[in-house]
Amino acid sequence: MEQSNVEQLYTWLDETVELIGQEVDLSYLELLPLAGETLFEQQLTREYNDEIKTKIKDKLSQISVEDYKKEEIRKAMQLAILKGMKGTTQQQHHITPDSVAIFMGYLVQKLTNSDQKTLRLFDPACGTANLLTAVVNQMEQSVEAYGSEVDQTLIQLALMNANLQKTEIEFFHQDSLSPFLLEPVDMAIADLPVGYYPNDVQANEYKLKADEGHSYSHHLFIEQSLNYVKEAGYALFLIPNFLFESDQSEKLHAYLHEHVHIVGVLQLPESMFKNEKFGKSIFIVQKKGQHTKTPSQALIAQLPSFQNAEAMNDMVGQINEWFKKEHLS
Repeated sequence: MEQSNVEQLYTWLDETVELIGQEVDLSYLELLPLAGETLFEQQLTREYNDEIKTKIKDKLSQISVEDYKKEEIRKAMQLAILKGMKGTTQQQHHITPDSVAIFMGYLVQKLTNSDQKTLRLFDPACGTANLLTAVVNQMEQSVEAYGSEVDQTLIQLALMNANLQKTEIEFFHQDSLSPFLLEPVDMAIADLPVGYYPNDVQANEYKLKADEGHSYSHHLFIEQSLNYVKEAGYALFLIPNFLFESDQSEKLHAYLHEHVHIVGVLQLPESMFKNEKFGKSIFIVQKKGQHTKTPSQALIAQLPSFQNAEAMNDMVGQINEWFKKEHLS
């Protein structure tokens, strides 16, 4: 039943984008927030010609966002965003795969103390907020969520995503490597943007800046995330597998050794990537604090295909056992 709801909502968004696009000359991704805004407000939020106005009003009469669960809305949004990103040349326009976002949500749950009433969660590279809302939707505790994104189109999609799901998230539309007006959080999550950071002046504020030339944005994002995590708090990063093999990795090793305990590295299935050089892993760290200690054994594993239910259940069982042994669950 859920699948048909996802498809139904996706079709509505897709057709409404196409309708608006007949009059408004913007890309699919830029039109999507207009369609979402119309659905959220349950009325036309701007002027269109009479024919389009009539068609959109007719479409609105056939749908109510109240009829959909949060996860159905998130997945329908994800399908529409993926359609809009097809063929786009912008490197920053990518979306965290659904299976990975849900698995990261499971890990966040395992790392959250069950006595904790509210979790403060921050994604400094939130993009369309797919990862952030997927995690929030899985939490049993209440969540104070924060996300930052520099790209205008992506932050509009993130806001629409959160609004339609009725999920309260405070967004920062800024360069995520400049300072935030943000109190320390319990946990940070990020699908790290990989590449060079062009602002050498801002990079100079970081311990992980390059000795010469541009710094790696993925290194700076790790440091920035940890700047806003409380002592003994956690951070989960989606990292490129080559993270510790680059020319600046020595500096990264030294920084991590000083500031965090490495909790685990979970390599994503190779089948998820067209080329193994684009492979990624989930990297889990705990910020050092007065009473923290390194796990007796880090959680290191190669994850099976998310489509292989039996192997995945077995892996989750092993991870659950590890959390028990380390007294983290």
